[in-house]
Amino acid sequence: MPATGHHLDPRLLRAFLAVAEELHFTRAAARLYVAQQALSRDVRRLERDLGAELFVRTTRQVTLTADGERLVPYARRALDAQDELLAAFGQARPLLVDLNSPGLATGRRVLLRARELAPELELMARYESGLTHAAAELLAGRLDASFGRFAGLDPALRSGLDQQAVRHEPMAVVLPEDHPLAALEAVPLAALAGERVYAGAGNPRTPEWTDLARRLFEGRGIEVAPPAPLAVGEEEFQRVMAKTRNPILAVVDFPAMPKTVLRPLIDPVPLSPVSLVWRKGHTHPGIDALRRAAAELSAAEGWLRRPAGAWVPQADITMINVRN
Repeated sequence: MPATGHHLDPRLLRAFLAVAEELHFTRAAARLYVAQQALSRDVRRLERDLGAELFVRTTRQVTLTADGERLVPYARRALDAQDELLAAFGQARPLLVDLNSPGLATGRRVLLRARELAPELELMARYESGLTHAAAELLAGRLDASFGRFAGLDPALRSGLDQQAVRHEPMAVVLPEDHPLAALEAVPLAALAGERVYAGAGNPRTPEWTDLARRLFEGRGIEVAPPAPLAVGEEEFQRVMAKTRNPILAVVDFPAMPKTVLRPLIDPVPLSPVSLVWRKGHTHPGIDALRRAAAELSAAEGWLRRPAGAWVPQADITMINVRN
């Protein structure tokens, strides 16, 4: 691969990696949130700068050439090295940390503690609404860390990510305040038999949560509520849920909603596995701070302890044991 001496724009390397991982220009463009034409233009520019053909394109498939395969590890290291260099000179760029949704406590507490551990860094919160959506952002380099159910991700997304188990978060149900079960202090799962419970079905950002609900409801006579109109923002979500009046599967720190009550689920206590997630090989002092903060809080709060008889999908337990 001949060197030209030209400056290589990191954007071009990110475009190349997206196509190299997807082997499909349309999917890669969607992942990067750019037009396919712009993505193709960036790849062609990189090929001109390097003086090498990186992909073989046909109407039916895209494959890496030998030079393309050779470039993949160099491109990944180059993008990560940029962050390392800036960090070494005290100029680490801001770290973008997805907390899923405003009001959820686990990710927010980890972020606040990380800021205390590394006050010289800028750790900035983002709200991507679900780990599946955030994972694509992580792989594209537009986000640095997120929180959520790692085992619920598509294997193609998981393969490019690393994770650290943070918490087994007790689950709950949000009920209209006049619902017959609202008078209970805690709701047995069996009491939800015959109910339609909203768990994000149809939301492309949160299929990992819907999958968790289906696993929990299986064999218990509880139905995942059909897709509701995708509501963006707290006010719209509350409006849509008030119209459907379906109970909502949640976690115990779910933010309060008008005219509803939040009740923990019991018999058994279902747990939602939460991990800190980042791109494989991505180095940044802010990720180190997040990992230290997560480990510290998990130990101090007993976040990874599971009560006797608690429910967690076996797939999640296996993955946590293998990767931590």
